[in-house]
Amino acid sequence: MSRSSRSVGVLVVDDQVLIRAGLAALLRAAPGMRVVGEAADGAEAVAVAAATRPHVVLMDLRMPGVGGIAATREIIAAAGDDPPRVLVLTTFHTDEYVYDALRAGASGFLLKDTPPERLLAAVATVARGDMLFTPRVVHRLVESFAASAAPRPGALPALDVLTGREREVLRLVGTGLDNSEIAGRLVIAEATVKTHLNRTMAKLDLASRAQAVVLAYESGLVRPGERGRRAG
Repeated sequence: MSRSSRSVGVLVVDDQVLIRAGLAALLRAAPGMRVVGEAADGAEAVAVAAATRPHVVLMDLRMPGVGGIAATREIIAAAGDDPPRVLVLTTFHTDEYVYDALRAGASGFLLKDTPPERLLAAVATVARGDMLFTPRVVHRLVESFAASAAPRPGALPALDVLTGREREVLRLVGTGLDNSEIAGRLVIAEATVKTHLNRTMAKLDLASRAQAVVLAYESGLVRPGERGRRAG
């Protein structure tokens, strides 16, 4: 499959055959979408993703054997510089599994009872490189679990590889501000914010903005309850 194809290649992952078949049928009937593969568990998802190189992976979180979180992490890591966007499917509005999926690099999440038209729109959204939710939604979700999450300093990339400005941009991303708001706080162009954030994500090997928010909390750069403030 060519990554430059105009249509969006989607891999559907769910251990329930009826749900998987229904999602695949919906995508096949939608203009601009094509199903490049299906998988019944995380291990199969990793193998099929490597063989088909989808643009988007619809990933169930709770599956026997290798679950959706581990599969998300493996798929993104194996794809190198051009990873697919992972859109996780859950039956819960917010839970620890969604938080861990964001930590693993997922670009968004959907409830399994999402109407078909919204699901198709969500696939198109993440395929463009956007997150499915606003920065503030990510912030609230991460904050709700960050206070109780065990610190992982040994597993985190060292922030000393960042410049002072890159650290400040990462901190403001973690507090839930979008790029235009960060530009206003730091009195710089929005394009400059994007450049700093892209360099930060490359240095820290982050696959999504949501992952950057998680890292900002887990590294202690942002603390629960903190909001963006003007840099000193």
